[in-house]
Amino acid sequence: MPEAPQVVIIGGGLGGLCAAHGLRMAGIGVTVHERDPSPGHRPQGYRLHLDSRGAGALRQCLPPRLYELFTATAGLPSRRVTVVDERLRELHSVTFDGVSAGTDPSTFSAPVDRMVLRQVLLAGLDGVVRYGAEFTRYEHEGERVRAWFADGGSVTGDVLVGADGIGSRVRGQLLPHARIKDLGTRCVYGRTVLDEQVAGLLPSRLHEGFMSVRSGRASLALGLVRLREDPVEAAARLWPGMRPHWPGDYVMWALTVDARELPGTDTELPADGGAGLHEFVKRRIATWHPDLVALVAAAEVDQTFCVAIRSSVPVGPWRPSNVTVLGDAVHAMSPAQGSGANCALLDAAVLCRALSGAVTAGLPLSGAIGDYERRMTDYGFAAVRASERAAMARSGPLARMFARLGRLLR
Repeated sequence: MPEAPQVVIIGGGLGGLCAAHGLRMAGIGVTVHERDPSPGHRPQGYRLHLDSRGAGALRQCLPPRLYELFTATAGLPSRRVTVVDERLRELHSVTFDGVSAGTDPSTFSAPVDRMVLRQVLLAGLDGVVRYGAEFTRYEHEGERVRAWFADGGSVTGDVLVGADGIGSRVRGQLLPHARIKDLGTRCVYGRTVLDEQVAGLLPSRLHEGFMSVRSGRASLALGLVRLREDPVEAAARLWPGMRPHWPGDYVMWALTVDARELPGTDTELPADGGAGLHEFVKRRIATWHPDLVALVAAAEVDQTFCVAIRSSVPVGPWRPSNVTVLGDAVHAMSPAQGSGANCALLDAAVLCRALSGAVTAGLPLSGAIGDYERRMTDYGFAAVRASERAAMARSGPLARMFARLGRLLR
């Protein structure tokens, strides 16, 4: 019986970790190499929306009890998306039915906390994920591939997967002609943990679902995160030994503005631990409804951070090999339509299914990777184009998201 292939994944984000689980479930050896020194080393976001694409991928790749833990710790599903002005006067709303945060991936549509999901995906991968492993380059060695790291170490495998995000070094070597463009906007993210006082500030529509506050060219997105079950209690029931970190229910807010409005460059802004960004947001919305001002003022200052809104430029087909890419490493996109995380998880599932099928049939892995890349670039670049159109709409960044989101969440 031939020896199982070994896959080396660069990047321990959602897509890379999902792929690691799927490969292990298929009996394929895998290691994950993450440059960060620890899972919580830097802020990566708060509230994500997952739909049937992401939930279906997790159902395929995760052990059953971990998938159950994922659904148990998902947020309560939204029933409405509301657009208001800076005085909280309603401008537009979309209602929808037939969605749930239950175990059926075909109807799944719910917010999730990124860090809780990441902790779920890390469960069961002890000894698989290596931290502090900064990838530098790869080289082919016959039918195998060797990945090199900044500390001088290296590892070989039959397949190398770049899941290393928008600044992917794997993509830089595999597809040196692929470009990332800056859309000229920035999102300042923050988190306000709910207590009795904060709960009294929430607009009533926010309890029903996502909300966008529009004022000129700026927009403030608001998302309430209330999980179906406390992650600590759910983990004790379904995955004993796991100790999830959970701050409690919260409101995620994200102010989207033109990059030129910010009080510093992308490299300068993280230096003060979020204080400068938090002050900027407070000043920017100072004349808005007092409940919005108070909600932002009550945020965890050190949890405020900024993300540049960038997008991949789609590229044509390339010759498949034993090196490939997934998620933001190949099809980074604006958050305008909530597709980024869903596409990354879907990539992981499609890749795992392709490799598993090739191993079972005794077919070359490069052919399976070529099949994966054809499918992935088709839906991935379609999502890039759609997200960019929404983000660059005439009425401002992310403005058309809410008119379309009802269809997305059905």
